[in-house]
Amino acid sequence: MKMKGVITIVVIVLVVIGIYGWIKGAQNKFVKGEESVEAAWAQVENVYQRRADLIPNLVATVKGYAEHESSTLEAVVNARANATSVKIDPQNLDAASLQKYNQAQGELSSALGRLLMIQENYPDLKANENFRDLQVQLEGTENRITTERQKFNDAAKAYNTMIREFPKNILASMFGFEKKPYFEAAPGAETAPKVEF
Repeated sequence: MKMKGVITIVVIVLVVIGIYGWIKGAQNKFVKGEESVEAAWAQVENVYQRRADLIPNLVATVKGYAEHESSTLEAVVNARANATSVKIDPQNLDAASLQKYNQAQGELSSALGRLLMIQENYPDLKANENFRDLQVQLEGTENRITTERQKFNDAAKAYNTMIREFPKNILASMFGFEKKPYFEAAPGAETAPKVEF
């Protein structure tokens, strides 16, 4: 009888240790996944900041050639100010804040597009080496933005999948791990632009 009680206690202790180990392992994976998402987000912000840092030089170069394009230059400066003012705490990243951030960055992209179109009206600007260098840097930065957004989406997908798998989803809910949003294409991006000659 005494041996049966010892075996019962040993089994209970082993089960408790097993459950503890499983919970600890799952919680640590959640933390690693969340850290991966936050690191990917930091890199997204980094490349967007690189773009924002290029804009003052681009505006100054254009201003020297196209002074009467002040409304376009002001639009770029205002869009840059708006885009750099939208900050997101990666620990509280949700769909609404990501959409607001994405919208501000989209407005900046649109304003930059209008600024770069100015060169068609100013051959001297188009031939300016500094302007061309800035354009190349900006193009490279846009490519980096696309790459980093994809890496962020990949990290968010891995994390979201992990916290939604059964039975980990129960633990994720208990520990407060929530789904992370994705970068999505801008509305209307699925429609190809109409080109007319």
